Amino acid sequence: MSELENLMDKLLEQKSDLTKKDIEEQIRLKKEKIGAGYLTDQGALFLIASDYGVTLSEPLKVEVGLKDLYAGAKEISLETRVLNLSPAKQFSRKDGSPFYLRTMTVYDTNSTASVKLWDEKANLPGIENLKPGDLIKIIKAYVKSDFDGSPTINIGSGSNIETTETESEIPTIDTITKDVSELQEGQKDLVISGINDGMISGMEFTNSRGQPGKALRMRLKGKDGNAMRVVLWGKDESSIPNMISQSAKVRLLGVKIKSGNQGLEIHGNDATIIEIEGGKEAEPIIVRILSISPTENEKTMILGVDDKNNTYNISDLLNSTSICVEGDVIECMPSKVYGNSITLDENSFVRKLDNDESIPSLSQLRTKINDVKVDESYCIEAIILKVPERREVQTKSGESIALSEIFVEDDTGQIWVKGWRNQARLIDKCELGEIVSITGLNAKAGLEGRIELFLTAFSKIIKKN
Repeated sequence: MSELENLMDKLLEQKSDLTKKDIEEQIRLKKEKIGAGYLTDQGALFLIASDYGVTLSEPLKVEVGLKDLYAGAKEISLETRVLNLSPAKQFSRKDGSPFYLRTMTVYDTNSTASVKLWDEKANLPGIENLKPGDLIKIIKAYVKSDFDGSPTINIGSGSNIETTETESEIPTIDTITKDVSELQEGQKDLVISGINDGMISGMEFTNSRGQPGKALRMRLKGKDGNAMRVVLWGKDESSIPNMISQSAKVRLLGVKIKSGNQGLEIHGNDATIIEIEGGKEAEPIIVRILSISPTENEKTMILGVDDKNNTYNISDLLNSTSICVEGDVIECMPSKVYGNSITLDENSFVRKLDNDESIPSLSQLRTKINDVKVDESYCIEAIILKVPERREVQTKSGESIALSEIFVEDDTGQIWVKGWRNQARLIDKCELGEIVSITGLNAKAGLEGRIELFLTAFSKIIKKN
């Protein structure tokens, strides 16, 4: 009799209302929920027994693999590699006493697992020096079920972590790295690589509990040329270099793949490790100003273009471009350059230059509607064919967001132009029959595969007639 059958018989002895077929079906469902790549039949059986309040006392082998883990296992030891490591955080118990917690993701040949380091173990000597791919030994840990039902390794007072230099069959980080083009919905604990596709920006928000939060947003392009949206929750601009080119190589360690409003998205958290080609010092940039738009919070949003037709989104935080008008050529020393996103602040300087004919003007940059392609940025000139329409769209979180849209055409085709939130106000000011020049548009795939143009914070609508 196999070990699995032996354990199944023990469960059937204590739960006589179950059949072997019932248990086999529950094993299938448990693996389907958590992921077959993360759980064996035996591990699923231990979770099922726990659901019924039954303890299976069969001990694990002294040395186990991640795939063999189950909730309730004690004093396990295993060899694994580090995927990523979060900062240590302080929390309070119900009685008010503080405790520390640090999380780590580890992997072996065929699986991954979350590790929680409690109290003094969260600040083990040398723990901060662990790097992705380091081979470690986890000693005398215990396993509990996480909120999603997956087994989680816990490092408490009687447990330990040691680095080891032995030979191992566990693959290296480079070996398990996947290109953006290979990703599928539902994958987790991934190491992915891609090329920066334009803007990288920070975001601040208030979560459902009323607490402030932050996130880092970017887009990564795979080898197939398609781009995917990235949101790294709990990260900010301090995690990345000050100077990042528009085509910099990026690797993210410890992310998962989810389905979003615009297709698949890459999501990470504060434990995600970001590796981006870049430097600490920004370099001067010379651009022609295509449009200038002041904001309600006294920032100035500028769309610029250089002599290689690269467009830039420039955030002027201190109004240092107040002497400039649309069409001027300027040289600026930014404090930060993230792809095509530039920040000007107290550490920056700006000066006007003589006109440079090698830098294109707005009229030279305009694109015909028929030439618009998904995931690119555009400036167009067109006539409005329909009265602007506004509606309120309900998000998954219950938030109501304004969306306005107009239908426009030029001599090559027709297209919808849409604006969310503050950008919706720009569209609301338009009228039927007007000829407009619109800058800073992003092209995205809409319903039935048709392409639609969306206003950005750097967009401007100029009426021509």
